[in-house]
Amino acid sequence: MRVLVTEKLSDAGLDLLRKDFEVDLRPELSAEGLAGAIAPYDALVVRSQTQVTADVIEAGDNLKVVARAGIGLDNVDVDAATRRGVMVVNAPSSTSSRRPSTRSPCCSRRRATSRRRTTT
Repeated sequence: MRVLVTEKLSDAGLDLLRKDFEVDLRPELSAEGLAGAIAPYDALVVRSQTQVTADVIEAGDNLKVVARAGIGLDNVDVDAATRRGVMVVNAPSSTSSRRPSTRSPCCSRRRATSRRRTTT
């Protein structure tokens, strides 16, 4: 599995990825050129600077997952990914060692909502 990382991650994070995957670190693609480079990759790991547009997702012939290291998905076209069957995930506490204090309040709401059961 080929993974493209377009922004700086910690050495420890990159080492974990490299244990199981072929990882390319290409920070120059965070600004432009991503759509032209994404085709051979199965996964894309970004932070906040990389814009994962519909064009990028459409060009991702092998793309299966977009992972956002950090809070939010405002730089990822989630609708385009959903249409293509590309999974979008985020790791809100991945950018800080103070995980509880930086966790997004919406995560707690999502967990609470997912526990609710509806009856029909």
